[in-house]
Amino acid sequence: MALVKRSLSLNGHRTSVALEPEFWSVLDAAARGSGQSTEHLVAQVDRDRGETPLASSLRVYALTAQRNSLPE
Repeated sequence: MALVKRSLSLNGHRTSVALEPEFWSVLDAAARGSGQSTEHLVAQVDRDRGETPLASSLRVYALTAQRNSLPE
């Protein structure tokens, strides 16, 4: 499966992040659901991630968001 690379501005600096399209889809939906842009959501994850790579942190965020949206 091919990665999809997106260019984003984080803390005033341009960067790019490559994720599988399924992760981008979940992140886009999570951002829409909270009334913000995907770029803003990524910036929040970036601020909270510590030493973990950004792409890994975004995958964990997406999985957590998806899991939390499932009925129990």
